[in-house]
Amino acid sequence: MGDPKFPRRSYNTPSHPWQGERIKAEQEIVREYGLKNKTEVWKAQTTLRNFRRQSRELQARVRSGEEQAKLEAENLLAKCARIGVLPVDGATLNDILALTDIKILERRLQTIVYRKGLTNSMKQARQLIVHGHIYMNGHRVTVPGYIVTRLEESSIEYNPSSAFTDDMHPMRQSEPSKKKPYVPVDMRQRGGDRRGPPRRTEAPKEEPVAEVVAEVVEEVVLEE
Repeated sequence: MGDPKFPRRSYNTPSHPWQGERIKAEQEIVREYGLKNKTEVWKAQTTLRNFRRQSRELQARVRSGEEQAKLEAENLLAKCARIGVLPVDGATLNDILALTDIKILERRLQTIVYRKGLTNSMKQARQLIVHGHIYMNGHRVTVPGYIVTRLEESSIEYNPSSAFTDDMHPMRQSEPSKKKPYVPVDMRQRGGDRRGPPRRTEAPKEEPVAEVVAEVVEEVVLEE
């Protein structure tokens, strides 16, 4: 069984640690969804990868005419519909293969709290959840990565004992934050920053040597 203090890892890491395009894409997702680190991105990707694997296996078993596979396929589609990544009616196993990790990230409690307008930013949604200001089904939930089902989504609200229940709270009166578009580090201008390179100043224009010599010769001839 093993020591319960060291649980098995529930996600898979990338096969190669240094891939520029993948790293930039993960950084953009972490920034957009207010995630703590890339581990939460890998968890969503692992969840989606498991759904796809089950879908492929079930499609092969259903084609062979296995009755148990049909029942498991219905259960898988019902689960995906329950957590909101697929429509309730009309979904097929092929629809699971077309899903992206964004679908999983959109069903996180942190994302839904922000989408419902309870906070002004993704980071603020994470803070309120961790500090116990969010209730769901009448209970406090402090896990930002909790996958919210369709039935639970309508029950998300502020903690009745929280100060945020007051409509006049400064946070609720403030406007949502407008973040600037993401700009890669190597393209940012750092004029005036002490840590950056010094500002370039234009050097004074020097007159051509030939013109200076000609002027000196003319002055000497006039004097003579």
